[in-house]
Amino acid sequence: MALGDSTQLTEDTLRERLAGARWILSSTAAGLAIAAWFGAIEPSAAFLIAALVTSAALVPARRRPVAAALARFSGEPKSSPRQEERLPALVRALPDPALLLDGRGTVLAANAGAVGLLASVRVGDPVSFAMRVPEVLEALRASAADGRPRRIEFAERVPLDRWLRADIVPIRPGLVREGAPTEAVLLGFVDLTPQRRVEQMRVDFIANASHELRTPLASLSGFIETLQGPARNDSSARERFLKIMGEQARRMSRLIDDLLSLSRIELNAHLRPEAEVDLVSVISHVRDALGPLGRERGVEIAFEHPAPPVNVRGDRDELIRVFENLVENALKYGGAGGRVEIGVAREGSDVVVSVRDYGPGIAPEHVPRLTERFYRVDTAHSREQGGTGLGLAIVKHIVARHRGRLGIESVPGEGSTFSVRLSAAPAEEKKS
Repeated sequence: MALGDSTQLTEDTLRERLAGARWILSSTAAGLAIAAWFGAIEPSAAFLIAALVTSAALVPARRRPVAAALARFSGEPKSSPRQEERLPALVRALPDPALLLDGRGTVLAANAGAVGLLASVRVGDPVSFAMRVPEVLEALRASAADGRPRRIEFAERVPLDRWLRADIVPIRPGLVREGAPTEAVLLGFVDLTPQRRVEQMRVDFIANASHELRTPLASLSGFIETLQGPARNDSSARERFLKIMGEQARRMSRLIDDLLSLSRIELNAHLRPEAEVDLVSVISHVRDALGPLGRERGVEIAFEHPAPPVNVRGDRDELIRVFENLVENALKYGGAGGRVEIGVAREGSDVVVSVRDYGPGIAPEHVPRLTERFYRVDTAHSREQGGTGLGLAIVKHIVARHRGRLGIESVPGEGSTFSVRLSAAPAEEKKS
């Protein structure tokens, strides 16, 4: 079997040749009749020549590869086009991406899912034109040769990272006999990407959680042993140890909450929120909620915005989480400047929210990695401030789910600016 070998004549070309043969037949018959009438040729010879020309002109032409393969597979007469459409209709009705191929690997039918998965697939072309995975093509050849089904799992990196499974099922017409030729092959695809992402998140959760939880758990265990032993009757040590134990327990609780939030966001990353949310109301809520923290640290929170409402497409709770993380980071790590500025501005069909602090800033080598999980510029200082190392990772994933963009600009010694660009709601687009 040679996948992609399609050299037969097309149906339109054969139709044209058949019309030409009929014209030759009629012209030859008329010429022979005239020649026999005037005695130029024997009537018996004229009849023999006309019979030969007639048989040659009326030999059934070969059909195009797709129609011929479908006719052979269906077992119906070649003159029944309705029978030839049953198999393509069946393949098109399948919910998962599927292709119907002939024994040489030519595409006989493709459903909408297969066209979405393999953009270059075309009926009548070899499947190798659209499918560039060697292990799948080799499995197709083997299944067409021995008639056995196969299952192949493979990964693609372009245009996106995704994992797929190819199910190859050879089909034989009529009764299945040992050594009977394979007339068609059904090639189906199953998207394994969500399953693999869940598995990866589980692995990340175990690795990161075990690392981050080890320190507070070790502290709690040590303090408990101390309180049960040497400090059993020491009231001042007990009060001091219980305070530290409470802080460590709250740290573990925040870490678990952030990990669960990140997992939920990633599971819904492909679903873009479509509700209208007023950003002025969201950020006003965030400023009021973090006002006590700002006053405790001596930092003023300024908020400048256009006339409300400023509506965007989004999820209100997730957007509150985004700006709470950004403003809280500005207060904790950039509060040395005594001021945090929040701005909202319309830019064309987008709305841009910026959070600026006047703290020590961030060195350029750290900026590209700030949104990685558990990445910290200063690990000790971050833990002292109660950070889990997941705040900016959560911000990045929420902004990505909203199909927005996160920008980070920082100059050491002058402060940092974090900006979030979101699509405005239709009413806001018309207003701008």
